[in-house]
Amino acid sequence: MDNRPIGVFDSGLGGLTSVHELHKQLPEEKVIYYGDTARTPYGSKSPETIVKFATQVVDYLIRCNTKMIIIACNTVTALALDSLRERYPAVPIIGVIEPTVKRVVSDGCTKVGVIATKATTSSDVYGRELRSLNPEIDVHSAACPAIVPLVEEGLTDTEIMELTVRHYMDDFVREYGFEDLILGCTHYPLVSKHIKKLYPQLRLYSSSAEVVSEASQILKERDMLASGSEFTDRYYASDMSDNFIAMTDMLFKDTDFKIHLLKLEE
Repeated sequence: MDNRPIGVFDSGLGGLTSVHELHKQLPEEKVIYYGDTARTPYGSKSPETIVKFATQVVDYLIRCNTKMIIIACNTVTALALDSLRERYPAVPIIGVIEPTVKRVVSDGCTKVGVIATKATTSSDVYGRELRSLNPEIDVHSAACPAIVPLVEEGLTDTEIMELTVRHYMDDFVREYGFEDLILGCTHYPLVSKHIKKLYPQLRLYSSSAEVVSEASQILKERDMLASGSEFTDRYYASDMSDNFIAMTDMLFKDTDFKIHLLKLEE
């Protein structure tokens, strides 16, 4: 048993979809969440900047005595996971990509689409990981850079979001004809209803959900599951816009949710 909290990190509010999933799968676990909303989106920044920002946040979460770190950000997973694991070899650090890839391959998918940020698609991390497990798999990726800023601005349930999804995906789906789609950004489950409405033939894979399944397995194997913890979940963000607060209220409307401003030193 280990009642220390789990650290969860994203460039913005998208990682809260992983926290929501964690509370469903592992209700005894407690969380310290950090959303770097002042510097989001990460997906358009250089790899060096992304690694720098991610290291600052994970350094903070480790100082909070977390027992595990979940990188609930595909961009950070693609570009900084290896360096973070080298920095903290004693702490299990899980990214969202590997668990998602394992699930897709285990389901026998042969032609897969991936939507993600520019940084994630440029790294081709999903393509490389999928082909490492199944060299015959056909993978096609599309960058959707406008979705994250729109989500962060609270424009999820709007016509402009639906038009944005169509802008990125109409030709992408038509050209490649895949039936399985990886939501390669933890913000994207928040627009999944638009995707399901426009492309009902697609089976969606959420990296937010798959990473929690992986975390659950690791905690069980290491006898680190919490039981009766008196710790209270803590949520931090580096910027507190009205839209951000509105989005968190929507995600956690039935809970006693409070988010606090915390800017980390450069």
